Amino acid sequence: MNNYQLRDTILDILIRIEKDNGFSHLLIDHELKKQRLQAKDEGLLTGIVYGTMQYKITLDYYLEHFIDQRKKLDLWVRMLLRMSVYQMVYLDKVPDHAIIHEAVELAKRRGHKGIASFVNGVLRSIQRKGVPTISSLTDDVIRLSVETSHPEWLVRRWVNAYGYTTAKEMCEMNVTKKHTAIRIQPMKLSRSEAMDRLKEEGFEVTASELSSQGIIIEKGNILKSSLFLNGEITIQDQSSMLVGELLLAEPGMQVLDACSAPGGKATHIAEKMLNKGRLEAHDLHKKKAKRVETKASDLGLSIIHASQADARNLKDKYKPESFDRILIDAPCSGLGVMRGKPEIKYHKQEADIERLAAIQLDILQSTAPLLKKDGLLIYSTCTVDTAENEGVVKRFLANNPEYIVDRAFFEDLPQSLKTTKGISEYGFQLFPQDVDSDGFFLTRIKREN
Repeated sequence: MNNYQLRDTILDILIRIEKDNGFSHLLIDHELKKQRLQAKDEGLLTGIVYGTMQYKITLDYYLEHFIDQRKKLDLWVRMLLRMSVYQMVYLDKVPDHAIIHEAVELAKRRGHKGIASFVNGVLRSIQRKGVPTISSLTDDVIRLSVETSHPEWLVRRWVNAYGYTTAKEMCEMNVTKKHTAIRIQPMKLSRSEAMDRLKEEGFEVTASELSSQGIIIEKGNILKSSLFLNGEITIQDQSSMLVGELLLAEPGMQVLDACSAPGGKATHIAEKMLNKGRLEAHDLHKKKAKRVETKASDLGLSIIHASQADARNLKDKYKPESFDRILIDAPCSGLGVMRGKPEIKYHKQEADIERLAAIQLDILQSTAPLLKKDGLLIYSTCTVDTAENEGVVKRFLANNPEYIVDRAFFEDLPQSLKTTKGISEYGFQLFPQDVDSDGFFLTRIKREN
């Protein structure tokens, strides 16, 4: 694939993300499997797509100083300018003249001579004058919004919830690349064996502090490792592994995973149970529930029984007090996983958060009665919003006095997390800056009566 074709593909992906609300990681993965690119081209495609989406607000701030705001631009033209400016500002290896030349060629082929001339003029002006400074913005929230490309409403919400310093740390971390983390299948090999084999294959790895099964990949493409190809590991963020560690599921137990897809947590729990007992896994969508079954099969786990079901209606499927352990990994805004899915911050609105919080509370209220007395329930989300996290738990406990937050939960947290800012009486908020992971909330609820 030549440079023009590569950037044409990148532009197509960016347009689909913007126009169809597509997920960058899925579109990139699909394209990489279809095209069979060389490693350097894979890296460039991935880097430009993620980078352009990570810095969309910043790039628009730069561009507005060079484009008449009354001029209406087609989406593909704006996206072409964004990806070109991203390369000029943030990438060192490709010279500006090559970036501009390829952008103009793309504009000619997709549009006409006038569009190509416009693109050339904008980019050459930026090359000549440089991008405007952001430090001149006097409002702290607006400046942070533009610097880190987060919507202003979201930055203000985080500042109000956690203070400016924590919000700033979170925004800055969200535009950095996160290391991949994996989880071993402990019935197939030990963590030390896995790490030794990965090192032999040229990977740089360290042990996760958050899970005894976790390994952080500091260098290397894990998808091409023998461990991944042989089904001895699964890719899972460190924050997500905390759920399986803290649910305290044991062999022989009856366990419910109410919102299971894509199955990373369900398979982790089944591994903790040594594949003994029964784990019922459900998802609202039949196709997603099937993915859980596939993941379990790939890892050689037979106790997971996955099927389609609405978590709000599981009380009609099971008798009260049927389960020793319950996981509710609730559908959420996903504001904790922006490092891998940067488009989330542009697609969400404040109204989405309030709507999701109501659904989360419904699921918790409906599913909790299925927990046995002295059983444990983990409520978790991959977001960093207090309304979806502490707010939901607080409302649930107020309406259901027979349940309490298990105080032993805080003692069971990994030592490295006990000094972070995220601990409250309602659970634990893991911020992405805490341990180079996704933002995540979890709490463990116990039924007393």
